[in-house]
Amino acid sequence: MTELLSNCLTARWPALPRVRTCITTRIGGNSQAPWDSFNMAAHVGDDAEMVAANRTQLQQALDCQPAWLQQSHSTRVVAADPGQDVDADASWTDTPGIACAVLTADCLPVLLTTFAADRVAAAHAGWRGLADGVVENTLAALEVPGNQVLAWLGPAIGPQAFEVGEDVVEAFVRQDDSAWQAFEETGQAGKYLANIYQLARMRLKAAGVEHIYGGDLCTVSDPQRFYSYRRDGDTGRMASLIWLADAD
Repeated sequence: MTELLSNCLTARWPALPRVRTCITTRIGGNSQAPWDSFNMAAHVGDDAEMVAANRTQLQQALDCQPAWLQQSHSTRVVAADPGQDVDADASWTDTPGIACAVLTADCLPVLLTTFAADRVAAAHAGWRGLADGVVENTLAALEVPGNQVLAWLGPAIGPQAFEVGEDVVEAFVRQDDSAWQAFEETGQAGKYLANIYQLARMRLKAAGVEHIYGGDLCTVSDPQRFYSYRRDGDTGRMASLIWLADAD
């Protein structure tokens, strides 16, 4: 189990010690190519037994109960419940030992906690969900002002790899003209490079969040550690989890 956790990442932020995080990589599991090897997703064509084995391996290593979601690029936020596999793209909890979990392979995982470490949340922020307000909805579930929240941005498609069309630009700019700063023209008509990290920071700051960390790990450019749908098509998913340990 120690070897498994050595392949995982943790959020680098000044959250209180009882806030625990784990971001899996593709290393150390049971799945065969093209999902090799630590795929956490049951909806990508991988053998169901392999996915179940990977999830069990993770749960035993972390000693928590992940609450998995059926993600659909929505803005729905629910209370994390390991007994329910619900349609939502974010969850929150104030119960120790229950982990909010989101799956990604280019989309942005956003982990959140309060300064008091009494509530945590995780959001799956693809560009659609980000533009539609999934981050704002998740912040609302924490029930504290934004300036009392810590945010960490996990591995996602980097700004040199995320080519988008005018529809994506318009989805953000029609809400905030300054969102133009997060797009760079490629020289090809109607095509832009989008910085999803910057877009997320702008949305968080607009909601009052001042303490934002991470946002420097590109899934596309690191095939050894990360799955990338944009790069590979058929592939697995990483999990980003956040939970509360029992208070001392």
